[in-house]
Amino acid sequence: MNDINAKGTKAINKVSFSRKLRSYSGRPLSLILFILMSLAAVLTGAVILLLIGYILIMGIPRLSPRLFELKYNSENVSMLPAIINTFTMTICSMIIAVPTGIFAAIYLTEYAKKGSKIVRVIRVTAETLSGIPSIIYGLFGYLMFVIACHFGNSMLAGALTLSIMILPTILRTTEEALMSVPDSFREGSFGLGAGKLRTVFRVVLPSAVPGILSGVILSMGRVVGETAALIYTAGTVTGIPKDIMSSGRTLAVHMYSLMSEGLHTDEAYATAVVLLVMTAGINCISAYAAKKLSAPDK
Repeated sequence: MNDINAKGTKAINKVSFSRKLRSYSGRPLSLILFILMSLAAVLTGAVILLLIGYILIMGIPRLSPRLFELKYNSENVSMLPAIINTFTMTICSMIIAVPTGIFAAIYLTEYAKKGSKIVRVIRVTAETLSGIPSIIYGLFGYLMFVIACHFGNSMLAGALTLSIMILPTILRTTEEALMSVPDSFREGSFGLGAGKLRTVFRVVLPSAVPGILSGVILSMGRVVGETAALIYTAGTVTGIPKDIMSSGRTLAVHMYSLMSEGLHTDEAYATAVVLLVMTAGINCISAYAAKKLSAPDK
């Protein structure tokens, strides 16, 4: 039965694709654009599969129990301290950036005057900051938090730098998610006697949760894979920091250090596998949470 269903699905896909091609008959430019978009999609998927396959093939055979020992030394080159530091850095950055970005987006969308020049300036600034290279954020964090604020190379300096780096992404995605909520939801809430604040937190925000979480997921992925900004701020100490004011390296920095030294290339490939699995796991958990939160109550 499953084979029959699979064959039926393939046949339907072939028919639908051929129908699409026939629908472009007489419109050569549209047909060319459709083919180019299809090729781009196939090429993108192929590149992703190639990268994932290369990392898994090169890294899985090099995984060993000594890479997960609690204490790092030059013999085991353990990545467990870096894994713990990665989770700590991600949590600290999210605690700072997520509430700030969401509340700022709520103000810009729900409270700020429509067409305000300040709102336009903030949006343009946020979009501009999204395209700044991470090394610039690292230099800013080094000058501001490490030197000016006297935090030194610490987890706090790294978390503050990363929170500034991901703030524009959370702000813009949350703002777009809030603007996608129909005005009829707000009008219905006002008609039932709810105030502005209650409408925002009981009606608008729950409807925008999937879009908000998409921005949070993107930000978490950027935090987990960041290296340049953390080398200048959090440092490259191999152990587990005693507190938030101590230095420590994340998993991405750990992998970069191993590869740049050239002495532990095999361990760097193994670290890449763990980093890939960690990123995929975070994305899957966040997507599952978004699906559960967006599902209607029964």
